[in-house]
Amino acid sequence: MLNNIGLPGLLLIAVVVLVLFGRGKISSLMGEVGKGITAFKRGVSDGSKEIDDANAEDTKDVTPVDETEKDKV
Repeated sequence: MLNNIGLPGLLLIAVVVLVLFGRGKISSLMGEVGKGITAFKRGVSDGSKEIDDANAEDTKDVTPVDETEKDKV
């Protein structure tokens, strides 16, 4: 059904939405959508950073230590 809308159909839909909501309402709505996308991206990057930090803390030092150096410390 939506495969054959075409350019004239999209323009008609845009005009109807513009008439119903007005230019100011649509621009404020798009601003809120942009803020939401920015917040989502920031949350995803913060989450991946937390996971990387947790993985870094979990790593262990497996460097072999000589028994003679162990006594010196």
